[in-house]
Amino acid sequence: MRRGGTIARQALLVRVGRRGDSSARAAMMRSDHVPSAPAPFGPTSPTAAEITAAVPVSPAVGPSSAVDADAQGMTIPLLPGERTTARQVKFLVVNACTLASLTLGLMAIFLAMQGEIQNAAFCLIACVGFDGLDGALARRFGVSSPFGAQMDSLADMCSFGLAAPVVVYASLAGTVSTTAAAVACALVAACAAIRLARFNVSPKDGRFFCGVPTTMAAAVLAVTVLIGLPAPGWVQVTGVAVLAVAMVSSFPYAKLARLIKLPPWLWLAPIIGALVNPRLTFALVVAGYLISGPLLWLRERRAAQGISRAA
Repeated sequence: MRRGGTIARQALLVRVGRRGDSSARAAMMRSDHVPSAPAPFGPTSPTAAEITAAVPVSPAVGPSSAVDADAQGMTIPLLPGERTTARQVKFLVVNACTLASLTLGLMAIFLAMQGEIQNAAFCLIACVGFDGLDGALARRFGVSSPFGAQMDSLADMCSFGLAAPVVVYASLAGTVSTTAAAVACALVAACAAIRLARFNVSPKDGRFFCGVPTTMAAAVLAVTVLIGLPAPGWVQVTGVAVLAVAMVSSFPYAKLARLIKLPPWLWLAPIIGALVNPRLTFALVVAGYLISGPLLWLRERRAAQGISRAA
């Protein structure tokens, strides 16, 4: 026991000595004094210069810096460029069109739930109009912004990715099985989400769309509901599924601006057909547009193969 007490007493003296030595070294460092000899116990202590070189000094983080970060985050403008009153008003007008498209999409869902299928389809057509209007106004006013692009994408998902399949599902009720209609409409919603997400991260082509755009797909579905194609239920479900898959395909589809620039005589056939039998003409035009994607893809592929062989 005496030996154990002696050992404990020595250990206590060592700890006290180390504390005192640490206090002394801290005082000497504060007075810019570097000790010339190591401490009597423990390893040699580092100097102030060594401590500064070994431990990087981080910037002070306090309440003031957090407030500054919050202030910087709040000052990020939604509208890049000059923030004049005129530009802000134009920015509000463009985004009001986007919100109008979203609101009309919700109205289409509500009307479809109440059984007013025709009115719901008219709301979808109005959504298509506002969706084209907000983009045209943004380019014309020079107020295009990343915020507006994200708003447009979210509104398109609501109007064309959710409202359109709900209206189609309500129109197919009683003609096909509930399961078939639900699967086809769910496929439209899933493909629309994939199409919009891919569009946001993909490089843009001024000539063609990569896959059928969601706006055009929703317009086709809305017009189909409005005119009431006299086709069997399984044909309508198959057409809805094909249109959904075409949205996520890699086939190139011509943009509306290119279609408008076609020779006038090419428009005579659909115009005359619309006067004679609008339903059949609409079905043929939609089928022709869907087939044009694979045909353009085959033509470009053959052209690329010809170039590679010539090289």
